[in-house]
Amino acid sequence: MAPLESGPLRGRVAVVAGATRGAGRGIAAALGEAGATVICTGRSSVHGRGGSDYDRPETIEETAELVDTLGGTGIAIQVDHLDADQVSALAHRVRAEYGAIDILVNDLWGAEVLKGPPSSWGRPMWEHDLDDGLRILQLGITTHLITSHRLLPLLVTAPGGLLVEITDGTWQYNCEVMRLSVFYDLAKIAVNRLAFSHGHELAAFGATAVAVTPGWLRSEMMLDNYGVTERNWRDALRPGRTDGHPTAPPGFADSESPRFVGRAVAAIAADADRARWNQRSVTSAEAARVYGFTDIDGACPDGWSAS
Repeated sequence: MAPLESGPLRGRVAVVAGATRGAGRGIAAALGEAGATVICTGRSSVHGRGGSDYDRPETIEETAELVDTLGGTGIAIQVDHLDADQVSALAHRVRAEYGAIDILVNDLWGAEVLKGPPSSWGRPMWEHDLDDGLRILQLGITTHLITSHRLLPLLVTAPGGLLVEITDGTWQYNCEVMRLSVFYDLAKIAVNRLAFSHGHELAAFGATAVAVTPGWLRSEMMLDNYGVTERNWRDALRPGRTDGHPTAPPGFADSESPRFVGRAVAAIAADADRARWNQRSVTSAEAARVYGFTDIDGACPDGWSAS
């Protein structure tokens, strides 16, 4: 099985917070494959960057159009999820237009530049810029808290709601491995814990919270780094490249498209027994083994298997 069949999420309303690019776009697209109505939020819009930390071309409108193309209904709403008033306005609009939501995905990050190049990883935290470090925590944790505070009331109006926290690394992995820097490490382990703590509260309302992590993600930024596209991404593995771009390490062979983690989220959302995932942490590869879906190229990559 590739994507989910026969639109199992048709009639469901999802909010993907941070849907502009990367995993967020992949999740919105996969929910669209399954027939959902997907409200795609983020700062980068055709109406302006909205305070985005990235100077990138992707927009939430492009993501919404992709949802439409794949069979769902995409709605783009520009939101800065660090601004509680903007998130409140989002909640009011969603309540007025849809009454409630069935799925909330917190894929809020935006600190790929702030985390620094590999040469900076592993340095003592006092050698990192403090403002950059605190900004990482705001983008990676505070945004999740604001969004959940404003939107979870729309998720618990009836049993069956699903909150998905997107992070980097499972709970077990992040508890055992130091991740890049104190700031990055704290942000990623905190998101896993959010799924646990939210799940504790949501269970009383018949709702589920789960943390989902992709493996090595072939995001737009990652593909640009290696000078390839999704169509020819394996060229990044060629040794001795002469095109001015670096050769990717061998682990890149097990990388995944953003749609793969998206299909993990869609599969969990379509599972009548989704509550079995409550408070847990799961990789896209583990979800693929459980549900039988594949990546867009038919593969089942597991970037964590060699970790």
